[in-house]
Amino acid sequence: MILRLSLLIVALATAGHAQQQTTSASGAVLRGLDKINGTTKDIEIKSGSAVAFGSLNIALRDCRYPVGNPSGNAFAALEIAETGKSGAVFSGWMIASAPALSAMDHSRYDVWVMRCTTS
Repeated sequence: MILRLSLLIVALATAGHAQQQTTSASGAVLRGLDKINGTTKDIEIKSGSAVAFGSLNIALRDCRYPVGNPSGNAFAALEIAETGKSGAVFSGWMIASAPALSAMDHSRYDVWVMRCTTS
């Protein structure tokens, strides 16, 4: 259900750019915020891999961007889980240009997409 809703959000967000083609990237740059100590960290992650940020485990399934503009509007498919807890904290697409549209809801951490990477 959440995945379908996320796909619908991505479709609606890109409806105005129907002529614009996207392509998959080799990875993404995310930004993580620890709300307790107020620190941020840029997180580089390759597609198909996972990284730890605090007690979160972040897996990147795909990062898509407009053809010819990898620093443009990135769409990242993420699966975020918390160590020691069952189920996902977030599962779906995050959009760089509209981080609040599909945001992760967590009491301590925020994670959002900055851009896709191509190398």
